[in-house]
Amino acid sequence: MLTVPEAEITALIRRGEPFEVEIEDGSFSLKIEKFVPVVCTAIHNGHQLRQKLIPHCRLTEAERLFEEDPYTGDMIQSLPITLTGHDSRYEYDLNRDPDHCVYEEAWGKQVWHQPLSEGSLKRSKAKHATVYRILHRLLCELEKRFGAVLLFDVHSYNYHRIDRITPVFNLGTVQIDEERWNGVLQHLVRDLRRLPLSNLDTTVAVNDVFDGKGYLASYVKAHHTNTLVFPLEIKKVYMDERTGESYPLIVQELQQGLRDVFAATGAYFARRFTQNTFGAGQRIRRSDLLSEGPAIALKQIDAELYRITHGLETLLYVNPINLAQEKRRFFARGSRHNPDFRYRQLNLDPYEFREQLYRLPLERIQDAGVQQLYRRVVDAYATKIDLLANLGSEQFLYNSLRYYGEPTQTDIDNARFILYAPAIASPTTQPPPTYDAKQVVAIFQQALEDYGFTCKVELSNKIVARAMVNNLRRTILVNRNAQFDQTELNALIHHELGVHMVTTINAKHQPLKLPRLGLPGNTHTQEGLAILAEYLSGNLTLERLKLLALRVIAVASMLGHYNFSRTYMDLHQDYGVDKEEAYNITVRVYRGGGFTKDFLYLQGLRDALQLYQDLGPKRMTSLLIGKTSFGFLSLLDELVERQIFTSPSHQPKAFTMVAPNNPELDYVVRGIR
Repeated sequence: MLTVPEAEITALIRRGEPFEVEIEDGSFSLKIEKFVPVVCTAIHNGHQLRQKLIPHCRLTEAERLFEEDPYTGDMIQSLPITLTGHDSRYEYDLNRDPDHCVYEEAWGKQVWHQPLSEGSLKRSKAKHATVYRILHRLLCELEKRFGAVLLFDVHSYNYHRIDRITPVFNLGTVQIDEERWNGVLQHLVRDLRRLPLSNLDTTVAVNDVFDGKGYLASYVKAHHTNTLVFPLEIKKVYMDERTGESYPLIVQELQQGLRDVFAATGAYFARRFTQNTFGAGQRIRRSDLLSEGPAIALKQIDAELYRITHGLETLLYVNPINLAQEKRRFFARGSRHNPDFRYRQLNLDPYEFREQLYRLPLERIQDAGVQQLYRRVVDAYATKIDLLANLGSEQFLYNSLRYYGEPTQTDIDNARFILYAPAIASPTTQPPPTYDAKQVVAIFQQALEDYGFTCKVELSNKIVARAMVNNLRRTILVNRNAQFDQTELNALIHHELGVHMVTTINAKHQPLKLPRLGLPGNTHTQEGLAILAEYLSGNLTLERLKLLALRVIAVASMLGHYNFSRTYMDLHQDYGVDKEEAYNITVRVYRGGGFTKDFLYLQGLRDALQLYQDLGPKRMTSLLIGKTSFGFLSLLDELVERQIFTSPSHQPKAFTMVAPNNPELDYVVRGIR
């Protein structure tokens, strides 16, 4: 952060340039990522005391910290315009008027060993005056641009000394013209009540613990009649107020929650009261009041995360390297042999990998939503490396459950429902043509040209699936021994090319590399969208659905502690699956030591179809920017609006197709709960 004099801050404000600076004496910082009609202040966030004053102060650091508002600066850092105090309120209190901003006594305690000199008082009051000059110039500029400004003045309060139940959030409104601003107040109260906090009831009150008589609100009311100030007191539920120890998870929840609340209330305020760029009545979105484009720190962290993780393709390690040999041995021994698979060696140190992940300075990402997204990705990769580090061991299954989860009873019931469905009569008696792997490669290459992609299609005898996309190499691999009929081939094109390759190419064109790596839960989403593409294109068959259902049954069998041979025999004898298919399904589930991923295909279809029916394909567009997840859709929409990500350049063709009418299959698909 640059350190600059007051005159330079004033010049930056007047020039309308985004900046983040600290004033040269270190007393406060001001950040303007984007000029918007919303400002956040945390004037009691600071703890530092001028060096010359420390010997004169009677209070310990702990006593000072107790009455300060630590972490309030963190809670507002996601917003584009923030003013954060760094000095302790015991040096000068920015929420008291200039004549009384330096305490002699506070909360029943004498602050100084002896009265401060005139020089010391003058210095402290001068710092107080500087903050208000800068705030005044900022609000003047914003009022000139927008006509009206909304300011959130964030504080915290100690509650253990209050002998009654108090609210988590208290708004002080005695200095607010409630007749003029009542709609904004009610909007803010409503949104604060919806803010989720772990193990806490989110309660909101107006003029309960405090009524908003502080100097900041008074000053703004006197000098800026078109600026609305909301003094907000937050109960110190995010820390132990007696020791100063923070509860980081609650701080993060407040950081993200207040970002969303302030932006939403700010958008409502802007629609009703601002002019020019934010014209009254315009449909201002919450994202319009947040910063645009990836910040420099975010780009640096994103690039480093990609450097650490980008070569870690799970299936390249989980697919057995002795697959063909073990298959021959299995059938040679009458299907009573439990294969002894071998795997590619992991070419990195798992401990060092995790260490690099957790060294990433994610705290430098100021936007709470984006920071939390990257935290989730880091945690997911730490679990993934645990998974791969335990290939072939008993611990692999445990880590597979951590990473992919396990089928619920509903998933198993859905699988059984599909498996009991009677066969659907084919509309034609003509036998379908069969394509071998070499023919499929040629057809895929033509399909790639139709999409306008430059990618490779290669034969492989090292994959369990009939085809798959290698994201790292941007290559479609086709199993050398596989054969396909026309419907299967069409489905494969819409699945592998229409979704997996489309999202791979879209991710390549993003300003950040995160969509290439994959968000937590991306397997569930990717496979769900891919099966949905098969369905929408009219190429999903009941046989294909039953295959997905059998995978769920196989995962459940494996988790029920049955061995490879037992699961294979159940599929072959109880469900009538031919030997080749039963073997392939069983391999998929038992490889690595217990790979639970395969239950996600059917679950993913259910969730993708539900989303498609609820939102329609246009509202699902953000899921196509890369390897994304259903659970992050609203955040992804926002990040696309803010140009942190860009809209996908390619779409699955199946999402715009009108599938042929197939009422029997539709009945089965829509019966999946």
